[in-house]
Amino acid sequence: MEWSDLKIFLAVARGGTLGAAARDLGQTQPTMGRRIRALEEALGTTLFQRTSEGFVLTDEGAAVLAHAERMEAEALGIARAASGQVGALDGVLRVSSSDWFGAHVLTQAIAALGVRHPAIVVELITDARLLSLARREADLVFRITPFDEPDIAQRRLMTMPYAAYTATGSTALDRVVTMDTAFGGMPDVAWLRQQLPDARVAFRSNSREAQARACAHGMGIAVLPCPLGDATHGIERIDLGEAPPGRDVWLGYHRDLRHLPRLRAFVEEVLAIPVAAT
Repeated sequence: MEWSDLKIFLAVARGGTLGAAARDLGQTQPTMGRRIRALEEALGTTLFQRTSEGFVLTDEGAAVLAHAERMEAEALGIARAASGQVGALDGVLRVSSSDWFGAHVLTQAIAALGVRHPAIVVELITDARLLSLARREADLVFRITPFDEPDIAQRRLMTMPYAAYTATGSTALDRVVTMDTAFGGMPDVAWLRQQLPDARVAFRSNSREAQARACAHGMGIAVLPCPLGDATHGIERIDLGEAPPGRDVWLGYHRDLRHLPRLRAFVEEVLAIPVAAT
C-alpha cells in the first residue's frame, strides 16, 4: 500500500465521485477507479458502496478514513515545514480571495512583487470556497471573516470602505441591486434595505463584479466595495445620507509557512497598498 493510493482514497471520500476526485488530483477517472479497486484488494475489504449518486464510505472505509487523514496531516506538516525553510525568493505562491478583491486590490501587490522579485509566480485563485490552508490548497487566503482553524496565523489587514453607486447621471431611487438570498444577512444588504425600504429588488448576485455591471446598465442602486465601484465605468457614488458599513478583510496562512520568504515578500507588498491604511 502506497501513500499515493491513500491520497486517491481521500479525494474520492471527499468528492463523492471518481470524476470529482480526478479533477481534484489532475488524473483520469478510469485511473482513479483502478487505484481504488487495487487499494480495496490490498486491504481485503470494500471501502466504498457504489450508488447511483456516487461513492459512499462503508464502515470499513470510515475506519480507514480516520487513519488516512492522520497520515495526510503528517505528510502535509512535513511539506509545510520544508517549504517554510526555503530561503530563495522564487517559486509559486498560491493565493485565494474573492474575485473582485483579487482583481481590484491584490493585482496591485502582485504586479509590485513581480517587479521586485520576478522569480516568484503568484497563482491567484478566486473561489467562493473556503480553501484549506492545512492541506496546502492555498498558501495565503484573504477573506472577510476571521479564521477559526488551528495553527493559522492571521491578522486584520484592512477595513474595506463601501459606498452606494448608481448609473452615471441617474437619480432613480426605486430599484436596487444586491446580494443573492444566500448572502442576505450581510451588513450592506440590511443597510440598503433600511435606506431604501420601498425600492424594488431588480437584480441579485453573489458576484460583486456582476452587481457593478448591472448597476452600470441602470438596473438600480448597488452597494459596492470602493476599489471596485470607483474603477467601474458608467457608475458614480450616490449619497443616501450616511455611508454603508465597511467590512474587515483578514489574511491568514499556516504557521509552518510564517518564515517562507516569498509569502513574507507578498504580504509586505499587500500592506503597502493604499487602501490597506483605511
